Amino acid sequence: MQLIGQTKIDFIGKRKYAYVLSGILVILGIVSLAIIFLGQADLSIDFSGGTMIRGNFDQPVSVGDVRSALAKDGYQDASIQQVFGSVQNMFLVRVGIATSGSGEETEAHKIISVFEREFPTNRFTLDSVQEVGPTIGKELQRQAGVAMVIALIGILIYIMIRFDFRFSVAAIISTFHDVLAVLGIMFILQREISLLVLSALLTLIGYSLQDKVVVFDRIRENLKMFRKKGDFVDAINLSINQVLSRTLVTQLNAIICILVILFVCGPVVRDFALALAFGLLIGTYSSIFVASTLVAEWELRSPKRFK
Repeated sequence: MQLIGQTKIDFIGKRKYAYVLSGILVILGIVSLAIIFLGQADLSIDFSGGTMIRGNFDQPVSVGDVRSALAKDGYQDASIQQVFGSVQNMFLVRVGIATSGSGEETEAHKIISVFEREFPTNRFTLDSVQEVGPTIGKELQRQAGVAMVIALIGILIYIMIRFDFRFSVAAIISTFHDVLAVLGIMFILQREISLLVLSALLTLIGYSLQDKVVVFDRIRENLKMFRKKGDFVDAINLSINQVLSRTLVTQLNAIICILVILFVCGPVVRDFALALAFGLLIGTYSSIFVASTLVAEWELRSPKRFK
């Protein structure tokens, strides 16, 4: 199946425009990453620690009323989100780690007690509770960073074995580009950085690598044909054009599946689907305009194959 016929697009010739767009995306990602490390980003309780409860009221109640009720009992910084779905009047309430107070009563019980006292005629039904301590939150942050580094090192080794050093460096840079771009977009959209978003980023690393390997493999095959002519740029342009239709079909199928998850499967996995949808689009772009153009740029500045 082909969405488009054989194209003759000069992708490498347009690389300077891609550099500008990629530069913006990477800067956005770096700024977002810095803000996350400074603790100013909206991190889920998986990383920041705290308590999150999910439940619904029998009768309609506004977010403002819920916030006012919690503020009276010292929860001024509580994060309150109304969840729209099959269950009416559903709310997510997240509070940070308590800095004062003692006793065996958990934060979840305290919040439910507030609802019972402030809304005596409107029963609150608890659906789920999630509690994470500060030590566990920091450990999860550390493990998330280690997982990302291990994945990138694995990519470097794999590409070096299958292709060569220049291809592996281009793959690593473009993968960093993809992760930072998605992280920056999620930050701009004010989405919570959670374990689900991290899972989407790790999934993106593997999926994006697959697309880059397809392009790199075609480049390697075409280099044999262009070796006598000595035109490395033409070899790369031809390779990208040859796999373009396959790339579009594959990514379109994947994005359709992700959109179904995004709009049908509810708020629990929405951030995962949103991050992965952006990741697929950016990964496709980077396979063409980042990874391949970096290899071409390196060869143009320091010829290795065609001297």
